[in-house]
Amino acid sequence: MSIGAGGALPPNAAHVVAVGETMIMLVPEEGSTLAATRRFDSYIGGAESNVALYLARLGVPVRWASVMRNDPLGRRIATELAGSGVDVSAISWRDVAQTGLYLKDPGAESTAVYYYRQGSAARLIDPALWQDERLRSAAVLHLTGITPALSESANAAVEAAVLGRETGAELVSFDVNYRPGLWPVDVAAPVLRRLADASDLVFVGMDEAHHLWGCATPREVREMLPRARTVVVKDGAVGAYALSSGRETFVPSLAVDVVEPVGAGDAFAAGYLKSLLDGRGEAERLRLGHLLAATALTVHEDAAEPPSSAWLDAQLEVPEAEWASAALAYGKVREQTA
Repeated sequence: MSIGAGGALPPNAAHVVAVGETMIMLVPEEGSTLAATRRFDSYIGGAESNVALYLARLGVPVRWASVMRNDPLGRRIATELAGSGVDVSAISWRDVAQTGLYLKDPGAESTAVYYYRQGSAARLIDPALWQDERLRSAAVLHLTGITPALSESANAAVEAAVLGRETGAELVSFDVNYRPGLWPVDVAAPVLRRLADASDLVFVGMDEAHHLWGCATPREVREMLPRARTVVVKDGAVGAYALSSGRETFVPSLAVDVVEPVGAGDAFAAGYLKSLLDGRGEAERLRLGHLLAATALTVHEDAAEPPSSAWLDAQLEVPEAEWASAALAYGKVREQTA
């Protein structure tokens, strides 16, 4: 099957490998709602592929994989990812199950999301996926807490990669990404804690950590995950904390004119990973995370086009007192004058 632009990397050339479900997303036309609209805009969306998209657009060699239905929607997902530079050669194509679908009812304060993923092909993810050499020995393996909620076999695959370290990745990155609609908190909490604690790098929202584990502060989250090398705690409009080896780094969030709040966490993870791969310090990693998250908040898509590399690099170098002078509005970078 030809999927157009993007090509295939050599088997072990990807700096980052990301694995998980991607679906087709439908959003009502501008200014309307699910109940009232007659037209929809369609996009692709999935936590792990969102991270892959951002990294590819920032020039990082990245490979994304999943189990996919070989249907028009599945092929569209592969084509769009490849068109942005994501290597999709390791997708496991099937002629059973279906491509998942979800609908957004967006608002600046909150967005309702309705999933139609029962019986999706991604539920067929299993530990055999890691036998593919193209998914092994990456610098970073990025996974999320969505995948283990899909099925027992998908959970086994994530456990094999995180607990068993079967892929040989230098660093395992895990975004907790708790989805209440997929599994109840009493089931999810111990599973996600075990996976996060066994990972090298963990991303988790302060609200998630409170809901799952009763944590009230970033330090309590760190104590909950003592084996993880670095725990990044995102606290919404307040900022983000990175806690590792007795050190704590905090960077405040940027001011943003929010168009749609979904997708910012994936953008943040991509920014952090990009700076990590570039060898930058902890504060710069958090800054790039904030910059990409702010970009995501200004569009309806799950993954926005990032600002220019030159602008991003400049923001990473500004003095601490000037950090909040940059803002984003409606997908375009502007300077905050107030």
